[in-house]
Amino acid sequence: MAALIIVLIIIVLLAIFVISIYNSLVGLRNQVKNAWSQIDVQLKRRHDLIPNLIETVKGYMTHERATLENITNARSKAVSAQSVTEKAKAETQLTEAIGKFNLVVENYPDLKANQNFLALQEELTSTENKISFARQNYNDQVLFYNNKIQMFPSNIMAGAFNFTQEPFFEIEDKAERAVPKVSFS
Repeated sequence: MAALIIVLIIIVLLAIFVISIYNSLVGLRNQVKNAWSQIDVQLKRRHDLIPNLIETVKGYMTHERATLENITNARSKAVSAQSVTEKAKAETQLTEAIGKFNLVVENYPDLKANQNFLALQEELTSTENKISFARQNYNDQVLFYNNKIQMFPSNIMAGAFNFTQEPFFEIEDKAERAVPKVSFS
């Protein structure tokens, strides 16, 4: 009789252990999904701002049609990207296009003084900061989740219940990693 009670206690403790690990994996997976949705919200905001910014500058930048088209094309790719990897690559291209656009804007003092442009540029800068924060949060959540999936003993439960690793939101292009060149000449 005592052996049966000990076996039941071991089974109950094992069940509690399995449930605990499973629930922590589900919680971490949901945190990753939530962090991704925060990035998505900010990316949508960014995508919505870009057409307004382009419309504001069209009259000023008649000779810079290629720059504006590059932003529009990069935005289209970013909006249509599906996976984290595709979005990261498309957003890197969009960031590069916006960076080139900001350099071209320096040649138009009247545009830099336009209140609509300044307001849109400030909103875009704010959105870029929020995207950066959301990316960092997402990558932190992915790190916690992937660590849990890979570490013993939760890796056994993760494999048994088909929990898979999530990709990091990484910079694709080495050009974005490079230190910008500053020149006052």
